[in-house]
This record gives sequence, structure tokens and C-alpha cells, in this order.
Amino acid sequence: MPDAVHVGSGKVREIYALGDDELLLVASDRISTFDVVLPTEIPDKGRVLTGLSAFWFARTRHIVANHLRTIRADGRSLECRRLEMLPVEFVVRGHLSGSGWLEYLDDGTVCGHALPPGLVESERLPEPILTPATKAAEGHDLNITESEAAALCGEAAYEVARTAALDLYRFAAEHVAARGLVLADTKFEFGLDGTGAVTLGDEALTPDSSRYWPAAEYAAGGPQPSFDKQYVRDWCLSTGWDRTAPGPALPPDVVAGTRARYVDAFERITGIPFDAYLAAPEVVLCD
Repeated sequence: MPDAVHVGSGKVREIYALGDDELLLVASDRISTFDVVLPTEIPDKGRVLTGLSAFWFARTRHIVANHLRTIRADGRSLECRRLEMLPVEFVVRGHLSGSGWLEYLDDGTVCGHALPPGLVESERLPEPILTPATKAAEGHDLNITESEAAALCGEAAYEVARTAALDLYRFAAEHVAARGLVLADTKFEFGLDGTGAVTLGDEALTPDSSRYWPAAEYAAGGPQPSFDKQYVRDWCLSTGWDRTAPGPALPPDVVAGTRARYVDAFERITGIPFDAYLAAPEVVLCD
């Protein structure tokens, strides 16, 4: 890419500068679990993440502006506006799961939100809640209270991003419910554009940033089958791996099963055959 200058790498994405005000985000097929990038890639995983992000960006501009400019023909690269990112992740929870469930077991709260007594794992909350987290350069993110998040972001920017995150969650949860899925929780990242306007960035509502459950199998009271990386996590732990680098290589059946879950999530959410997306990625931008 002669027009691009490499400026950074994440666990999954490579980031390139396209001039002073634009970035190219390229999603690889890498997969990480417990903050360790595994040595085995999942074919087309990056294209699923890119296609789903673009799908949601194209359909949520009425809620909040986002950084997407266009999707490239490789299906794994997004040209985006450069933002000054807020130092907080905006996690919206509609169900009690993951670290939120563990915190609730400890003291009946999640990130400062007092919840009704007697809730069970995976139960739907009375209303979605915003549970911010710091963005750790290394290791796990740290859940914080909303007042702490507002202090980090600035009150005004935080309130705009908070409202947008909750509205995005409600919009997406309703969309996927009609397609047989439960959106248990999801994570958003926001930044400020050149005018100071709060803008949705990074990725949006992908299996890497969200918990999607099949509605037909949903039953509160325990863990749920999902379309995220839990399948890989469970296999890795079954090997006796101690969650430190290097991670174990994935066998072919786990690779194939993981790819199938990502592609299934793409097709259920978008209603677009994955092969049609591979042939013409811009199809996700059309209503």
C-alpha cells in the first residue's frame, strides 16, 4: 500500500496513516484469548469483523456520527477519519454476564450500579446499564464507576458518549432480536473529531466486542452458548494452558468451528450471504 504509513498494531488490527486526517484499519485473522494472541489464525475472521463494523456504522449515523469513510475491496480494511480517542471503553450491559456477573455476586452491584437482589447469571436486566472501563495498554481492562469515567473524559463528552452508547445498544438489540439473537452486552469506543464532536470509532457490535447468544437456546441461570471467542477460550483451557504467552496452537477442527461461528454471526446479523460480501464488500453499506 504505497499510500499508507504503518503507525501501530493491535491484537487484531494493523493501523496505517493515510495523510494527516485519515486512518486505514486493517483487520487481520489473528485471534487472542486472555490477552494472548494465539499462533493460529482463523480464516476470514478479519473480514467478518470489518464487514459487521461497516454494516453497523452505515445504519447508526442517525444515532451518532462515526469515523467510517469507506470499505476497501479486500473486505478487511476500513478508511476512517482520525479521532482523538476518549480514554474509556463504554460497555453496555443488557444481561448479567461476564465480569459484571462476578461483581454482582460479590456485592450486588456492577460498576457502581446497584442491581435488584436475586438475579441469576445471564438474566436480562430491568434496563441496560453503562459500565465503563479503562483501556489498558497491556493486560485486562479495569472496570470503573461512571463518575471516574466522566472525570477522565470530561463531563460534557462523557454524557454525549454515554447517551449514544445506550441508544446504540437498544437499536442493535432490537435489530438482532428480530433475527433470533440476544445481544447480551457490547463495547464501544468514542473519540472527538476535528470539530470536537463525539464520534463513534474503532469497531462496532462485532463478535469480538459483543456477546451474542442464540435466542432459541437462551435460558437464564447459567452461561449461554455464544458467537464470541468463548469456544476458543474453552478449548484452550481444556489443554491445561496457564493463560500466559505463548498460547497453544489451535487444531483444524477448532479453527473450522470458530470460523463457522463468526460467519454464522455475520449472516444472521446482516441477512447477507458471506460469499456475497466477499465478492462485493460494499454490499454491507446498503440498506
